[in-house]
Amino acid sequence: MISRILAVVLLAGPVLAQNVVHYTTTNANVKYLFATAEPVLHLKPGDILDTNTLDCFGNGLKKPGDTLRMAKGDNPLAGPFYVDGAEPGDTLAVKILDLQVDGEYGVGAFSPGFGSINSSHYTPMLGGELPERVWFYRINHDDNTATFKAVDTDFAVKIPMHPFFGCIGVAPANGEARSSIVPAEFGGNMDSPEASVGNTVYFPVNVKGGLLYLGDGHAAMGDGEAAGSAIEVPLKARVQVSVIKGRNIEWPQFENDDAIMTVGAYRPLEDATRIALTELVRWIHKDYGLSELDAYELLSKVAKIHLNEMVDPNYVVVASIEKKYLPKKK
Repeated sequence: MISRILAVVLLAGPVLAQNVVHYTTTNANVKYLFATAEPVLHLKPGDILDTNTLDCFGNGLKKPGDTLRMAKGDNPLAGPFYVDGAEPGDTLAVKILDLQVDGEYGVGAFSPGFGSINSSHYTPMLGGELPERVWFYRINHDDNTATFKAVDTDFAVKIPMHPFFGCIGVAPANGEARSSIVPAEFGGNMDSPEASVGNTVYFPVNVKGGLLYLGDGHAAMGDGEAAGSAIEVPLKARVQVSVIKGRNIEWPQFENDDAIMTVGAYRPLEDATRIALTELVRWIHKDYGLSELDAYELLSKVAKIHLNEMVDPNYVVVASIEKKYLPKKK
């Protein structure tokens, strides 16, 4: 169901009209590739997209005893959404306005061959495979928590929720089609808690319209996503899109009132970190006026490194610096 309504937002001073566009995501219309494809909807710069996403299992796991064979697919995506005016060489800005867990439970799962400290296709080890296992997390919307319940003992503990998009990205360059489990220059399965309310994410525009995809909602996740899953949930989401003409970036970036953040996605982990730090040096030089060498030295003293995940085909690192350490933006 697609509809378009005009929402009037009253601000201090004049009335600002903002277009809110609604789109409903179902298993019948999701995608499993970041690729150039027929858009499901056209958005204008400034539009607010009001939509929903399915969890990484296509909402297929419902109760204890359900297995991963019941999943509809890996990381179903809403979209693609075509943003009018976006062209290669521009930057697509996506401001995350609201994310709400859409349900009463979340799912965590371990799948053999997928995890950070067990044998996998990319990192084979001697020894037996760990067995498949599924955990269900009761969602408490009143206190914004999800409850972990151990399978092998009676231990339980509440975990604060921090909803974010595990998957957010655009169509890749050069006509590529990439699986929804892959993070790379186009964004994708970055598993970045930075993709949350209050942050704006920037993407390089590789094709006309950018072709934005969203999905893989998470209620909470530890650094590294160690066992291969977060608390996987469907989301209700609102994001606002805009286009920065002529601003050419190579990798995704995040920004909020307090910090700027850059993404590196590759293997080995050292190279992901190098990409993130190099992109941060270049951003500081371009927008804040420090020389690259001064920016490099400053990051050596105040940068933060966040290991988002080390389980996907590429590992993801986010490097950041607080704006209080930077000159005024040029």
